Amino acid sequence: DGYHFSRKMTGIYNPFSLLNVFNECQRSDFWFSTATPTYLIRLMENWHENIKDLLAKPYDEAEFADYRATAERPLPMLYQSGYLTIKSFNPRRMRYKLGFPNREVRSGFTAMLADSFFKTKRSVGSWTSELADAIEDGDTEGMWQLLTAFFASVPYSLRQKDDEKALERDFQYAFYLIMQMVGDFLVVAEKQTSEGRVDCVVETDKYVYIFEFKRDGTAKDALEQIEAKGYAREYEADPRQLYKVGCSFSTETGTVSDWASLPLISSQP
Repeated sequence: DGYHFSRKMTGIYNPFSLLNVFNECQRSDFWFSTATPTYLIRLMENWHENIKDLLAKPYDEAEFADYRATAERPLPMLYQSGYLTIKSFNPRRMRYKLGFPNREVRSGFTAMLADSFFKTKRSVGSWTSELADAIEDGDTEGMWQLLTAFFASVPYSLRQKDDEKALERDFQYAFYLIMQMVGDFLVVAEKQTSEGRVDCVVETDKYVYIFEFKRDGTAKDALEQIEAKGYAREYEADPRQLYKVGCSFSTETGTVSDWASLPLISSQP
């Protein structure tokens, strides 16, 4: 489910997946398991933007509806092959927002992007269920341990960059890919607020996590920024448990070097 190919946003089911669900009497990743989009992954590797930035922009129809795709323009192939679909249309601006059609495509495609991005021998998908459990259970210490162990397995060559901003941006993108894989959570990167931009917000049915990242800094500094900028204010009346999470990434060790979390008690009964 989740496909849209017109401005009217008429929903369309994937017939291959639907027929397999009826045949097997269970839901599974039927469509994604039929092929490996290695060509698309290579296009993404050579592109100057990442999937997070791609999904954040509005587009003219000509930018994605064209059947031709190149290393400089992978968007048409992502759309035509079903990995992205129309999520909204602005009739005034005549612009479209694109996104993953459903959980199966999102988790499968981002897992492949993550394997390509991290270049680690360890399977990215092998530990995502543990991380998903920690997120769903409000276990911030468990999240810390799992993320630290995973980033420690990433090759040193991935962080051999002279551009300090690029290093911090890569860590934020790596975190975004991981969160997109682990479950049916709402993940918003670089969320705009009245006083700044939150690095990442992750929402579940029971919890809201506000993440602030620092490169070679301290978790305390990250928490202080969350407080000073008022990033948590819009969630103060939310009945869910809120956690402010400060995370520091070390460019020397290539993993999480400092972590701290503070719960915010909801004002709701």
